Amino acid sequence: MSEQIERIKTLIIGSGPAGYTAAIYASRADLKPVMYTGMEPGGQLTTTTEVDNFPGYPEGIDGPTMMVQLQQQAERFGTEVRIGMVTAVDFSDEPGGVHKITVDDSKQIEAETVIISTGASAKYLNIPSEQRLRGGGVSACAVCDGFFYKGQEVAIVGAGDTAAEEASYLANICEKVTMLVRKDYMRASKAMQHRVNSLDNIEVRYNTEVDEVLGDQVVEGLRMVNNQTGEKEDIAITGLFIAIGHKPNTDIFKGQLDMDDTGYILTEGKSTKTNKPGVFASGDVQDKEYRQAVTAAGTGCMAALDAERYLAAIESKEALVS
Repeated sequence: MSEQIERIKTLIIGSGPAGYTAAIYASRADLKPVMYTGMEPGGQLTTTTEVDNFPGYPEGIDGPTMMVQLQQQAERFGTEVRIGMVTAVDFSDEPGGVHKITVDDSKQIEAETVIISTGASAKYLNIPSEQRLRGGGVSACAVCDGFFYKGQEVAIVGAGDTAAEEASYLANICEKVTMLVRKDYMRASKAMQHRVNSLDNIEVRYNTEVDEVLGDQVVEGLRMVNNQTGEKEDIAITGLFIAIGHKPNTDIFKGQLDMDDTGYILTEGKSTKTNKPGVFASGDVQDKEYRQAVTAAGTGCMAALDAERYLAAIESKEALVS
C-alpha cells in the first residue's frame, strides 16, 4: 500500500455522461475535480453505435465519439482524467469530514467531496452470438435504439414492467414485435400486461428463450427454443432487445451509503445528496426510472452544483469559527 496520500477537493468516480457533466461544472466552479474512469471509460454509451436523441446533435453521433468529446470538454476547463479503478471507500459521517478512497488497491486519496457516477450495467443473456452482435442489432435500450428499426420486425426478451413498456414502445414504430417470456406468465403489472395484450402487432411467446442470434455482422434472425418441449423455431428479425434488468455498479459502496433493495443509491428529495455529507450520486447509479444519457447528464450537473454549495457552506462555517 502506497504511503503517500493525495488530498483533493472533488473526486468524481465514473466517466459516463453524468461524470463528465459533473466534471465540466465542477471544474468551471474551480473545484479542481479529479476523475477516475473505472473499468469502462465512457460508460455504457461506448457500446452504442448511434446516439440520435441527445440534444445538440442534429445528425446524430456515435457513442464513443460523444464520450471523447465530453472528456475533451471537461479537460478544457481543468478536469484531470485518470485511468483507474476505485477499489475501496471510507466515507466520513461528519460535515466537513474527509473521505478516504483507495484506487487500484494501492493509491490513497483524501477528498473533501465525492461525486459517484459509476452507472449501471445492463444484464445480458451471455450467449456468444448475442455478445458478438451487441451494437449490430442487439441492444439493451429500446428507447435509445428502437428508432433505427422503424417499420421492421424485432424481438424483445423479458417479462417485467420494463420489458412490457419497451415492447409497447417498439410496437408503435415496428411492424411486429415478438416478446419472449421465459416462464408461462409475465411478471409485469396487470396494467402493463393489458397494454401488451391490446396491441395486435405484439406476439408473446411463453416458455420461450433465445437459443441463438442469427447473423454474421448484423442481426438477421433469431432461433428460439421452447423450454418445455425443446422445440426450436427460427424467425427473421433485424433487432433484438434485451430487457431483463440492470445492475447498478455500487458494490464497493455497500455498507457506506443508503441503497434500495436492488442496490441503487438513495438520494435526498430532488437533490443528489446521499446519507453521507459531501458525497453525491448522479446518473444511472441512482436512477432506475429513465436511464437516458441526457437525464444522466442533468444529474451530473446537479451533483456538481450540490458539491459546490456544500463546500461553500463548510467554508462559511469554518470562517465563523475562526
